[in-house]
Amino acid sequence: MSAEEGGIPGLGHHRQARWTLMLLLSTAMYGAHAPLLALCHVDGQVPFRPSSAVLLTELTKLLLCAFSLLVGWQAWPMGGPPWRQAAPFALSALLYGANNNLVIYLQRYMDPSTYQVLSNLKIGSTALLYCLCLQRRLSARQGLALLLLMIAGGFYAAGGLQDSWNTVPGPPPGAAASTMPLHITPLGLLLLILYCFISGLSSVYTELLMKRQQLPLALQNLFLYTFGVLLNLGLHAGSGPGPGLLEGFSGWAALVVLSQALNGLLMSAVMKHGSSITRLFVVSCSLVVNAVLSAALLGLQLTATFFLATLLIGLAMRLYYSSH
Repeated sequence: MSAEEGGIPGLGHHRQARWTLMLLLSTAMYGAHAPLLALCHVDGQVPFRPSSAVLLTELTKLLLCAFSLLVGWQAWPMGGPPWRQAAPFALSALLYGANNNLVIYLQRYMDPSTYQVLSNLKIGSTALLYCLCLQRRLSARQGLALLLLMIAGGFYAAGGLQDSWNTVPGPPPGAAASTMPLHITPLGLLLLILYCFISGLSSVYTELLMKRQQLPLALQNLFLYTFGVLLNLGLHAGSGPGPGLLEGFSGWAALVVLSQALNGLLMSAVMKHGSSITRLFVVSCSLVVNAVLSAALLGLQLTATFFLATLLIGLAMRLYYSSH
């Protein structure tokens, strides 16, 4: 799980250390998202509009990118920014926006537990599109590793955590509680397949775009998040009447927005210098962080299924990265 080689000779270990630290931070932020969101609840409900949180997160990412360019942390290209290269990022923003909205829409056609289990199919769709679009080949060991990653995610979603006062596994933190049995409608299955496809496509397309363009990462992010802010501003305005943009926000909510913004910037670095597959492993490893924080902050209990999922994730990492 290393960054692309290059840079000044003799700094290989320092580059590797920074890369490892970045992946660990991203894993921690991914894992902390749902527990932090649960701490925002008031009377069991999120007190602010979800579209407000998404819009503020995109705006925070945009401002951080602009600040890094203005203070010179990353240099502007010679001759000024090539604005014509911004246009392809509109498709990235559109794909991410469609993906985020499908997550909410899917809840109408299946229960949360079914969604949590089946959404792990996006690991397979991402790997397939990674091979097709980037013309990369995965070995049999790597394919098996990604299959184990899907199984681990399914195990965790199905019963990795449980309420401390009963023995019935509950949904992962951040998912709505449900007393209904597992179910999914035919339309829900079709939408889930579409969701997995768009999830993989958004990741692989953004990786391809960032690697093909010889531009500073901060400038590419500036393009991407400008479109992201415009898109989510329109979605927020079109979502109908509701609480104001900052209404219901607390310190925990501000921490959620900031952590999501920083994680988005870290993930863009993974896409440019790593790969979509690396991102899959970061998201899967974050389940361990999610579970530990949920146990510590929310009083949930780790189950034998959680430890099985953790074992499978470790085995998947061993298989995938030892085959290079």
